[in-house]
Formats: sequence, structure tokens, C-alpha cells
Amino acid sequence: MSELESVLHRKVHGAFGARPTGKGCTGSTSPAAYATYNILDGHCAILVVNAAHMHAVPGRKTDVRDAEWIATLLKHGLLQASFIPSRAQRELRDLTRTRTSLIDERSAAVNRIQQVLEDANIKVAGVGVVTDIMGTAGRDILAALLEGTIDPAAMAELARGRMRRKRAALEQALEGRMGAHHRMLIALHLEHVDMLDEQIERLSAEIAERLRPFEAELARLETIPGVGRRTAEILAAEIGLEMGRFASAGHLASWAGMCSGVYESAGKRKGGKRRAGNKAVRRALMEAAQAAARTKKPGRTYLRGQYRRLVVRCGKKKAAVAVGHTILRIAYRLLKEQETYQEGVLVHLDEHRRARVQQRALDQLKALGYDVTITPKAPAA
Repeated sequence: MSELESVLHRKVHGAFGARPTGKGCTGSTSPAAYATYNILDGHCAILVVNAAHMHAVPGRKTDVRDAEWIATLLKHGLLQASFIPSRAQRELRDLTRTRTSLIDERSAAVNRIQQVLEDANIKVAGVGVVTDIMGTAGRDILAALLEGTIDPAAMAELARGRMRRKRAALEQALEGRMGAHHRMLIALHLEHVDMLDEQIERLSAEIAERLRPFEAELARLETIPGVGRRTAEILAAEIGLEMGRFASAGHLASWAGMCSGVYESAGKRKGGKRRAGNKAVRRALMEAAQAAARTKKPGRTYLRGQYRRLVVRCGKKKAAVAVGHTILRIAYRLLKEQETYQEGVLVHLDEHRRARVQQRALDQLKALGYDVTITPKAPAA
């Protein structure tokens, strides 16, 4: 606790004691507001307000005048409180975000192992030989290298499953010059990866325990194509499982930063700037969208079709954002209505889109002076 927080803590307890009273307001766009919020929570009705909503007169900015202006707006009821989750949800957020950071750190450590191997002229990944260097066969090969094995044929025999069909290519890829410092670096990186695996497992167990009462809601989210258990846990931690705090799915998408802003001038609507939103939600939805785009399971391909339809004219990133937006709206509907994902509803919406495209094409042809009659094509036998 900083000196300023310590002073604030003593003043709050001296002024309010254990009796909740009055109102308080703080404006912040960073996690630093949580320190003040945690101290005042329970002693008064505290609001955390977006700073963009309470700009004072330009040219008269000081901390004291900011405080006076905020107090004036609060007194007249002109401030809208930002969404601050409960303490239990904030703790769950800390766990899921820490796990994500550790996963990123693990990926970086695995990449460093690959760089050491390439420095030793051993290239087993990236050429279609070993898909995952940290898999069972990959770990066996690394263990053999650390033990001092230099025979590529002997190490190629450690391949398992479908990799055994590529033993000739694997043997060629393992022909390198592994030095003592290479072995030391790989051993250090493997210890780091093992430590991270243990920490990630501990965090996952704690997250699962905290979300055990909400197993039904997590199961509903997992029915969405591209959404796995880890993504469902992140959504539960970031947006919560109670959708009553969001007026609609559009409000949730706007809060998460998964839709563009609105910029209209002279009757023309132009592309608006997307708000920052929640980075953790955005990342999870982007990963889910990319997974949904690869789904080939029958009855779960609507999102894949949406991605393939948009990627042609929008590019991969914008198409993934659009599919992530759809996934978030679906998640809102499932949690609010206590339903499971049904592909048929979305296919029905897609039929409406097909009818609009058909009618638009007819109108264009009629405008060019053609009299058009549509004859549906007979289905193939």
C-alpha cells in the first residue's frame, strides 16, 4: 500500500467507521481506480466514472477544480457509473489474466528452445516434421539431445504415431552440431517451461473451483463453435454470467470494443473509430473466431461460413472481429435466455440474407430495363 493509499485508508475509517454513508466518485480510465474503490467500498456509495464523460472547461484544469467539477456533476445526478464487477469476479479476473500471461510466457520459452535448436542447425519444427516440439516425441528427442546422443537415426526412432512415417525427414533434420552451451540453454528453458506448466495447472484448478457453481452456464457457452472451456472461463470472469447489467447484446458488444463506433456527417455515415473496450474479452473472442473458422463439424459451420464470406472483401483480421462480435452476441443470448446454441436459428437468418441478395439483384436488373423471371434450380438427385 502506498503512502497516499495509507493516508486515505486512515481518513476513510476515521470519518465513516463501519457505517456506510454518503456518496463518492472517482474518474479514471486505468486499473489504478481499483485501489481507491477497494478502500471506499462498503463505507459509501462509490462511483467510478469514465473521464471522457466529465470534461470541464478547457484551460482551467487542476486537480482541485477537477474534484469540484466531479462533485458538482455527482450532486446533480449527471454522472453514469462504469461497470465495476463484484470482488469475487475481480479476483476471478486476476486469476484468468495471470493464467493468460503465463501461457504467453510459456509460448515465448518454447520459441527460445526452438531458436537454440536452429542455432545448432537442428530444424525439426516448421518444416512439417515435428508439429509440437513440446509433445511426447519432441520431449523424448530433447531428452536424448541433453543426454549427449548425436546419432540422428537413433533419435528418429523415438518418433511416435504418424510421425514414424516421416522418420527419414526427421533423421535429416536432426543432423546438427549440438554444443555444450546449447544443452545448458535447452535444459534451462525446459525447467522454465515445466515450472510454468505447474503454475498454469494450479491457476486452472483454482479457476475451475471458483466456477464450479456455474457449471451449467459454462456448458452453454461451450456449445458455441470455437468456444472451449478456457474461453468460457475468460468470458465468465470478464463480463460475468448475469446479463441483466447490459441492456442488450449491442450494449455488451460496444462495452467489449467488438464493434465500430458511429460517425455521421452531412447525412453520410462513415467508419467510426472502435473504442478500446476490454482487451481480454477481445483477445478471447478473436481466438474463438479463428477456431470457429476452421470448424468442419456438420451442424456447426454457420460461423465458418460467415468468416469465409467476409474474409474475401474485409481481410482476415476484420473478418475475425466480425465473427467474434457474432460469438459475443450469441453468448449474451444463451446466458440471458438460458438456452443452448442452435445452428438452425442462425441458418434461418442466413436464408433471410439470401432472400435480400436475390431481391437486390432483381431490382438492379429491372433498373437496367430487363424483365426477369426466376426459376429455382432442381436439386441434384
